[in-house]
Amino acid sequence: MNAPFHPKIGQNDAFSAFLGDAESQDSARTAAIALGWPADRIQTGGIKYAVETLAITASPNVLLVDLSDSPEPMVDMDSLAEVCEPGTLVIACGAANDIQLYRTLLASGVHDYLVKPFTPAQLTEAIMAAQVQEADQRERERAAVKGVEHVMLAVIGVRGGSGASTIAVSTAWALAESRGRHTALLDLDVHWGTGAMALDLDPGRGLTDAIENPNRIDGLFIERALVRAHEKLGVLSAEAPIHSPVQGDGTAFLYLQDELRNAFGSTVIDLPRHMLIQHPPLMESVNVAIVVTELTLAATRDTIRLLAWLKSNAPKTRIILVANKVQTGVAEEIGRKDFETSIERAIDILVPYDSKTATQAAKLGKAFLDVAKGTKTGQAIEAIVPLLLNEEAARPANRSLLDHFGNLATLLKKPTPPTP
Repeated sequence: MNAPFHPKIGQNDAFSAFLGDAESQDSARTAAIALGWPADRIQTGGIKYAVETLAITASPNVLLVDLSDSPEPMVDMDSLAEVCEPGTLVIACGAANDIQLYRTLLASGVHDYLVKPFTPAQLTEAIMAAQVQEADQRERERAAVKGVEHVMLAVIGVRGGSGASTIAVSTAWALAESRGRHTALLDLDVHWGTGAMALDLDPGRGLTDAIENPNRIDGLFIERALVRAHEKLGVLSAEAPIHSPVQGDGTAFLYLQDELRNAFGSTVIDLPRHMLIQHPPLMESVNVAIVVTELTLAATRDTIRLLAWLKSNAPKTRIILVANKVQTGVAEEIGRKDFETSIERAIDILVPYDSKTATQAAKLGKAFLDVAKGTKTGQAIEAIVPLLLNEEAARPANRSLLDHFGNLATLLKKPTPPTP
């Protein structure tokens, strides 16, 4: 598990450097001035000081860090990654002229490694090359989603503990992994969300910053705020202090939806019930809503109420009803037939209860579906994806032979057209 999240202070600087010698500091200062950046963020000290500082302050857009005094550079770089915000361009420098170290650093996400002493021109060139590389990557991602119809999906649990967050994370993971769609997971449970935790990620401050400063939300903000769980899966989550209620009229959430629609092929919103009621406009852009329920009396009542609310407030949103944690061979509080009769519609997907796999997924820090491949529960969750994408081959899962015989009986009752 990554280090615990600590709220950070300050705004993002354009450039910061943590360097152990005066010559490198002078070169960094000259390069910063040449690029039009303030030169007052050149710190004395190497990577360990950088880790201590960035654990409590906002990360810069471009970070230069000195590895000269590090006995284990990659261990220290891992520590830096835990406190560095997403989207920061990291350039390392050091005294070692080691090609293996260079390759390892680049493979870990560092944009370049400069051997000391370096000149201002060399640093400027490295920074500009890193910026071009980052811009090219963003452009490739935007090009990959062009021509793909965006899916804005909301996952809503009718009651706490129904497993909506597990369904949301697994669905987002499946869209990225099995469908190859660039997907964003937006966890709107700002204080108690588990979207990042389920994937063994530190949520960062991206979502909290967006709520506090809606006018800052744009494509670059999204790129920096998202935490990457997968090459094609980004997560926007939070662990806001529980003594700080969410402020605002929901404008930030609408801005986020717009920017995610522009940057991704799919957006999965883990949407708590209280957020749904407080901010109904959130549903205006949602194509599909997955309503997650259980086969209990209380869940039956709340499913009826939630479906009625969606019918009135989001009439254009297609509903997929998922009954989760259904125990095989155990009498449920209310049977499927009685449940469907009460809510006056069929269940689309029935997901069997599998506590063993859920425990394993939590321990590994992986999406439930990633661990549940090949199981009946995994297959049921996988069946959600073709349904939400409205693929022709999609069929509701868990259909029984009686259903097929019922369809056959209906066909047999149809009158045979007269022979001409």
